[in-house]
Amino acid sequence: MSDRTQATLSRGVEQRRALIGIAASQLLVLTLWFSAAAVAPQLRAQWGLTVGQAAWLTLAVQIGFVTGALTIAVTGLADSVASRKLFAIAAAAGAVSNAAMIFVSADSVPVAFALRALTGVALAGVYPSGMKAMAGWFRRGRGMALGVLLGALTVGSAGPHLIRGIGLEWQGVILGASGLSLIGAFVMISAVSDGPYEVAPSSFSLRHIGAAVRNRGVRLSTYGYLGHMWELYAMWTWTAAFLAASAAESGSGDGWVPVATFAIIAIGGPASYLAGRLADRHGRTLVAGGAMAISGASAIATVLVFGRSPFLVVPLFLVWGASVVADSAQFSTMVTETARDDRRGTALTLQTALGFVLTLVTIRGVPIIADTFGWRWAFPWLAIGPVLGIFAMVALRKSSAARHLAGGLG
Repeated sequence: MSDRTQATLSRGVEQRRALIGIAASQLLVLTLWFSAAAVAPQLRAQWGLTVGQAAWLTLAVQIGFVTGALTIAVTGLADSVASRKLFAIAAAAGAVSNAAMIFVSADSVPVAFALRALTGVALAGVYPSGMKAMAGWFRRGRGMALGVLLGALTVGSAGPHLIRGIGLEWQGVILGASGLSLIGAFVMISAVSDGPYEVAPSSFSLRHIGAAVRNRGVRLSTYGYLGHMWELYAMWTWTAAFLAASAAESGSGDGWVPVATFAIIAIGGPASYLAGRLADRHGRTLVAGGAMAISGASAIATVLVFGRSPFLVVPLFLVWGASVVADSAQFSTMVTETARDDRRGTALTLQTALGFVLTLVTIRGVPIIADTFGWRWAFPWLAIGPVLGIFAMVALRKSSAARHLAGGLG
């Protein structure tokens, strides 16, 4: 065996180890995101929350994430601190703020919202830095790698619903997520090394933000991401409530709802991996646009299945759960391929921050529409985002920036 062949095989082994380590870390830490939302029914009963107040269990995380992401982007932390170090510190901080939820009582609910916001701030240091660390290991096959990472994020986000489904009290779900996050921080810092394409930390400059905004490829990728985010987190947050309302309407009972919700969100994991493989072979804009077409149609079709048998409702939501997140990694990959290497972290963080700003509108808007018109009509308006995202993908595919995507496939 030649030295070159041995080196190639060794690099492949190292890549697979990094892929597994980074994805596992992301999966474990992202259980923090919906740890409170998964036990919202219990918290509503114990703390006397309205549906609107319960929405703030997730909205506070989104607000914290946006605040943290914008701070990281403006200060340049994403490009001046090593990705794995930032990830581990943020994951540990998120675990602590999340665990503190168990000390909250009905008399101190605002403290719970503040703790959820702090958890969101911490997650802003986890999500983009995880993507940057993964991009540091892959140049060829980056779409697949980031697809695996987003798949891990998706399964992790669904995890608290599964934990709740086994019958734990809400405190057990919260502490379980925090424990998993600490393990994720340890795995990232001890079992993963920096990749060969990892960009060395650079000094901060406000010009990094300006350069990201002026980059047409980054802009169009971000426009597509905004359309995607308009839909994604509102769907994830309110699927369980929609399924419960549908079950009540049909008289089928709701014992199946927690496990079904986990499956509906978690199916996005393998879907993200498959989409990444397809995007590497056929082009990112094509795969992302196709996923948005399916997810937008699914959002509209929820009107038709509300109140019907779970054997009709769940299959539609499984299709929606797969397609609603399948495109997510591709928008991030597009940014890594079109942004300058030394500004990659800032561009990724800025993209995610803007996307999460939009989630504040749709997460709060869904229950307002449900209260006004009923849960049957809660989701169709989310299709607005995918429609606009498709237009952005068409424009990007026709632009000169497309030559940098997926080895020139667009």
